Amino acid sequence: MASFTLLFLALAVGFIWYERTHPPAKIVALVAALAALAAAGRVAFAPLPNIKPTTDIVLLAGFALGAAPGFAVGAVAAIASNVMFGQGPWTPWQMLAWGLCGLFGAALGRMTHRSLGRWPLAAACGVAGLGFGLIMDFSTWTTYTGAHTLGEFLTISATSLPFNIAHAVGNVLFCLAFGPAFLRALLRYRERFTVRWAPLVASGAVLAGVLVALGGAGPGAPAASAATAHTAASPGARAVAYLRRAQNRDGGFGPLRGRGSTPLYTSWAALGLAAAGVAPGNVRHGGATLAGRVQADAARAQSAGDLERTVLALRAARRSTGATAARLTRLQQRDGSWNHLVNQTAFGVLALRAAGQSIHAPRVRAAGHFLVGQAGRDGGFSYAGRVAASGIDDTASAIQGLVRSGYGRSRTVRRATAYLVARQNLDGGFPLTPGAGSNAQSTSFAVQALVAVGRNPAAVRRRGSRSPIAYLVSLMAADGSVRYSRTSAQTPVWVTAQALLAFARRPF
Repeated sequence: MASFTLLFLALAVGFIWYERTHPPAKIVALVAALAALAAAGRVAFAPLPNIKPTTDIVLLAGFALGAAPGFAVGAVAAIASNVMFGQGPWTPWQMLAWGLCGLFGAALGRMTHRSLGRWPLAAACGVAGLGFGLIMDFSTWTTYTGAHTLGEFLTISATSLPFNIAHAVGNVLFCLAFGPAFLRALLRYRERFTVRWAPLVASGAVLAGVLVALGGAGPGAPAASAATAHTAASPGARAVAYLRRAQNRDGGFGPLRGRGSTPLYTSWAALGLAAAGVAPGNVRHGGATLAGRVQADAARAQSAGDLERTVLALRAARRSTGATAARLTRLQQRDGSWNHLVNQTAFGVLALRAAGQSIHAPRVRAAGHFLVGQAGRDGGFSYAGRVAASGIDDTASAIQGLVRSGYGRSRTVRRATAYLVARQNLDGGFPLTPGAGSNAQSTSFAVQALVAVGRNPAAVRRRGSRSPIAYLVSLMAADGSVRYSRTSAQTPVWVTAQALLAFARRPF
């Protein structure tokens, strides 16, 4: 009774912890899907004793998404799969064991900054399998023996040892087969799910400079003055005025006016304003400056995407990038990429260049070489390389990364630019994926890529359509905010700063 009481308390604490994190709907859906996948993997491999991909899926979920989601995936997978195998006193023990595998994956991800090679990742899955077996041996000893002696426990462990070894070996093989690709997909999802959409709050809604991917002006790029770059009535000047009104008292920016500041929105506000020729050191609310807020937030960056964005924001704020760039370089993979992702690698190049590395630096060239090898057959790029369909945002990011790594005149860049231009919609804008409706983010990305290769975006018009700049202007409200699309009533914070970068005609 004592052991079962502790067991149920542990499970209760785990689920309460998950609920108190207030996971957004996207994460709840992903946790449910991963738990279902883990349960299905257990059922599919039922004929093979103790060989199943369930533990790998749970560990990788924790590695990519964090401790609370990882625990939830493991615990739910156990109870769901036992609908097929039968519920019993073993079920809560399995829930705890797989939940702990999710926590182990989360701890491993935090220690390694979510960057781990195929073999170390497979070894971790093998260790998780042995740990799972040890917990289940303890559950058998607790539930089905009377004296509860050490000899009984050792006998149970010796009897189950072949099954536990089979579990560990199976985990290693499954991870070698699908682990890195599966993890890249989860990490990509993690990079995107932090975006929060909120309803427009009257005319005070704020649009700060934010992207979900990463970017910034290259080192040494001339910054035009605000006075010469924009007239008082120009779209750029109106966007600048809007962002200035959105600044919080701590110097930072939140998702909407009046919302708390976050490093994400603050960084992109700095990039958008700097591109328009407004020094972040001169953007202040009371005594706090935007540049000071960027500097204070730098220590909080952890993932490759956060570090890349932070380096670019520090460069825009004219603050030292050395320490943050050094942390970023430690996360670069042997193949030159960051997390084997196209968009993160492209912006990794931009961050290294912003930190002062030359176009001939080995890390810059290695990242560029990786990008060249990820081009799709259609000339475009996907975040995951050739295994996924090309998109506008990822292609535009890759173009800028390639230009900044010395491949600006390559056939790869010419084909990518042709892919981009061919996907322009008749309204002048660009879609996220070919054939979809235009939106401000993808259009701004496309403008920056066109500028990076020396194309005039005002001259890019499909069959007499208007230019992408004109499309962005059509989305602008009287207060300087920019809608995401013609059908959207919302003005999410990153759209105005993205448009501001396009109005300034500045690549990252």
